[in-house]
Amino acid sequence: MTEPQPAPEAEPATALEGAAQRWIADYFNARHLVRTRDWLVALHPGAPEALRLAALTHDIERRVPDGPRLDPRRQAWDDADYLREHSDRSAAIVRAWLDEQGASAPTRDRVGALVAAHETGGDDDADLVQAADSLSFLEVNAGRARAWIETGRCDADQAQAKLDWMLERIGVPAALAPARELHAAATAALRLEQRSGGR
Repeated sequence: MTEPQPAPEAEPATALEGAAQRWIADYFNARHLVRTRDWLVALHPGAPEALRLAALTHDIERRVPDGPRLDPRRQAWDDADYLREHSDRSAAIVRAWLDEQGASAPTRDRVGALVAAHETGGDDDADLVQAADSLSFLEVNAGRARAWIETGRCDADQAQAKLDWMLERIGVPAALAPARELHAAATAALRLEQRSGGR
């Protein structure tokens, strides 16, 4: 199997995007957010600022305590209530931050709407953010699936189901080939980890 080819790293295209990248820097999963933006730009090189900002901030609610939490032992990864709470909370936090930055109302509203739809997609732009999120997860966060098994958050089948769902939800044709490569690599790593007993 050949190594999956990562998306090139993208530089912030606007001052507001640069501010957003600095804002998320202390989030434990900031690399996932940055790589989501990078994948979005790889899929849509002319992506407007609102899409780039949504990709860069879509999971930021997880940095704020007391947010919704999914228990994969009892809930499916695509649990609609959890996805809605997570997405809406991120959107509200991002809208408030954009307001503090003096962003225009149309920018604030469009970014908020895209963040609110990042788990489910729905239109061409939201589908792009969702696909970029999946690509970044499979590239950056696949190792978290192994950690979830080790800590007892889920079993191996549930961890594999997360990897599968991140691939299966993609509706952007251009994202499918790299996603399949990343999914195959993540699945192989998960199986290797299981065979070695986590050592």
